[in-house]
Amino acid sequence: MQRRTLGSTGLEISVLGFGGASLGDVFGPIEAGAGNRAVHHAIDQGINYFDTAPLYGFGLAEERLGRALAGRRNEVVLATKCCRDTFDEFDFTAARVRASCEESLRRLQTDRIDIFQIHDVEFGTRDQVWAEAIPAARQLQAEGKVRFIGITGLPVRYLRLLAERAELDTILSWANCNLIADALLTDLLPLAQERGIGLMSASPFLQGLLTENAPPSWHRSPPDVIAAMPQLAAACRKHGTDLATVALRYALDQNGPATTIVGMASAVEVEANVQAMNTPIPNELLAELESLTAPLMNRLWFEGQAENDIPQGQDRTTPS
Repeated sequence: MQRRTLGSTGLEISVLGFGGASLGDVFGPIEAGAGNRAVHHAIDQGINYFDTAPLYGFGLAEERLGRALAGRRNEVVLATKCCRDTFDEFDFTAARVRASCEESLRRLQTDRIDIFQIHDVEFGTRDQVWAEAIPAARQLQAEGKVRFIGITGLPVRYLRLLAERAELDTILSWANCNLIADALLTDLLPLAQERGIGLMSASPFLQGLLTENAPPSWHRSPPDVIAAMPQLAAACRKHGTDLATVALRYALDQNGPATTIVGMASAVEVEANVQAMNTPIPNELLAELESLTAPLMNRLWFEGQAENDIPQGQDRTTPS
């Protein structure tokens, strides 16, 4: 398993990261033993980056991951998040950052969190995230409870604005480095490289859009983007492969992020993702996909507070 250095942290992490949302039954119920086997098989295959959050199953994912890592904690880089405990409730106060850390340490059965991240910062006010949540996480770092701190979210220009104004070790953005989005590479990577910030990506399948399956009914991509997916899938089948395999390999081939995080609920899914790493994309298929996806690039939606929806070219406004 290839590893890359995560910014200036010195951490060497697997290019394929284990996303823990599935362990919290986020995508449907799983049997606890299957989750254990998925974690163990991932470690055995060289995956050493594990990313979870209190939100996933409202603590269940952290609990299951903590149990699965018993006896193997020192083999992995363990990341979790804070400030979003339910889908509709956010709390970016310093008190919540501290309390969340203590809760996660207990659920994960560990004495330190390797990467502690402010979750989905676009849902907080700029003042609170920048001047309260991030400094609170830094204090936990000074106390030795977390090794490195970072932020996560969807809109890369808002993530960039925070990174310009606050000292960060890592940034995780989802849905922005895949077959139909490259904003993480164009809008965020240069600053991350300049500052030594470790960059991570998640959701290479764009919430199930870049697979053979029909996207979920709640998917927020524009209708014409969703309608174009069968063409991409057909092109992949014509070349003897499938869209999900190509989408994952494409994301992993991008050199900006240190890791690409994928949710995995079973050892079978772990194995399929590892195999996708070893499945090259034929040049002819890549050229065909680039032609098909050109009109679709970076047509993502926005979610979060309206003030954090920053237009292109207006990402250097000091948080107010």
